Amino acid sequence: MAMIKLENVNKYFGDLHVLKNVNLEVKEGEKLVIIGPSGSGKSTTVRCMNYLETPSSGHVYINGHLLTAANKTRVIRENASMVFQQFNLYPHMTVLKNLTLAPTKLHHKSKKEAEELAYHYLEVVGLKDKAHVYPSTLSGGQQQRIAIARALCCESRIILFDEPTSALDPETIQEVLDVMIKLAKENITMVVVTHEMGFARQVADRIVFMADGEIIEEGTPDHFFNNPESDRVRQFLGKIIR
Repeated sequence: MAMIKLENVNKYFGDLHVLKNVNLEVKEGEKLVIIGPSGSGKSTTVRCMNYLETPSSGHVYINGHLLTAANKTRVIRENASMVFQQFNLYPHMTVLKNLTLAPTKLHHKSKKEAEELAYHYLEVVGLKDKAHVYPSTLSGGQQQRIAIARALCCESRIILFDEPTSALDPETIQEVLDVMIKLAKENITMVVVTHEMGFARQVADRIVFMADGEIIEEGTPDHFFNNPESDRVRQFLGKIIR
């Protein structure tokens, strides 16, 4: 069974047709990378997966559940977390408090359980020594690693990444990618929107290329980088890979 399934998903913003009959399945444990030019619908596709954007038509299934207005909060809370372009950490809370908030308030874990989870995942992202500082004292790369740890603390089976390195300085991008490469070895279903082609080549089980709100081509990294079928894909790769 697919962990994520999009079925004939369309999305309009006013008269702008952003997603056009998108059909996509992501298997349990699969690492799917979505690439394409700016404005192609990549981020909107990922945001429809957890109903941060409600499709104008079509259906979204998460772990076999059809998402509806009535059940979306429960189903997403039980199955998926998201890492955004901006870190969205609470500035008035310490790192530890940021990480324990959802496990205690939404998943009803005890303070002790939540803190044990937080320290474990802070160690995973290499920032255990930052538990008691405030986000403003951290670099962008460190804040994004904290945001990844926060997603992991929810123990979700799915983590969605919406261009997680796009807001970072070039020297801090690799530290975030290194954490994501480590996560890719776990049995977590990952969907990653990114412009980092080296990451896509190294981590993806499958790459989806989008343009003008449609999926133009999909395949393994080997197929995609070495033998793409679409002229549009070849044109895109020619501009970003030197």
